Amino acid sequence: MKIIFAGTPEFAVPCLQALLDSEHEVCAVYTQPDRPAGRGRKLQPSPVKALALTVGIPVFQPLTMKTDEDLQQIRSLNADLMVVVAYGMILTQAVLDVPKLGCINVHASLLPRWRGAAPIQRALMAGDQKTGVTIMQIVRKLDAGDMLHKEECTIDMTDTAVDLHDKLAALGAIGLNNVLAQLETGTIHPERQDEALVTYAEKLEKSEAVIDWTQAAAELDRKVRGLNAWPVAQTLYQGKVLRIWQAEAVQDDSSLQMQPGEVRCIDKHIDVATGNGFLRLLEVQLPGGKRLPVQAFLSAHNVNGVKLG
Repeated sequence: MKIIFAGTPEFAVPCLQALLDSEHEVCAVYTQPDRPAGRGRKLQPSPVKALALTVGIPVFQPLTMKTDEDLQQIRSLNADLMVVVAYGMILTQAVLDVPKLGCINVHASLLPRWRGAAPIQRALMAGDQKTGVTIMQIVRKLDAGDMLHKEECTIDMTDTAVDLHDKLAALGAIGLNNVLAQLETGTIHPERQDEALVTYAEKLEKSEAVIDWTQAAAELDRKVRGLNAWPVAQTLYQGKVLRIWQAEAVQDDSSLQMQPGEVRCIDKHIDVATGNGFLRLLEVQLPGGKRLPVQAFLSAHNVNGVKLG
């Protein structure tokens, strides 16, 4: 098949690589315009663009994909299918109608659960025990198209959003290959989503990073993992923002005798009292400093009895 690939971040790279390794032809890549990054704020290509350029595939970076010129460009490619993976742009019906077999999307959740922008993080923060990827037909309504294939994986107790991102990116490539094979043989069986089971994964906001120590340790554990690597959970330590990169819940009834946010140090651990249990900090960072294991942090800071937040 002749395929247009539309994607932008690292999550989309394994799917593009899978297409490049297949017998299909990737005739063009669409990706977001280059963005400034790093201390120098120099324009940087997206990970998808970087890969496409190494193999000489034409790359297009329209601002909207809504102009007559954009549509004419897409039509001129005469593609059988468009594969969309975290492209970062909502496609118009005019675009969806161009490829002969339409457009399909690789989405990082087990639809209809967690439609929307942050399915990986929301699954972790909600305490889901499993997640996966869904390959679906794209329709105008957000993540509401018929499901073509699913790949599942369990969520481990120590998984961060970064860990889960990498697992699902790899699964997306596996699921995509499966769907392409079925499309070629005409054996695909679309399944409608049950609207009664829909949940939405709202976009992450920086304000969500602030820890509320009155919440239970288990809930805060999930929050820390879900917000790693952005925006990263944080609290106040002596008037400074302390970022919490890794932590784990410790069930201990003695937390009820302490104020939420109060710290105890035992055996070179930093345990913070919560509404239920302790949150044991494992890796932290102060402004201008490096990420540090708690043992290294304790060598320079006496936090026993300090109250965070």
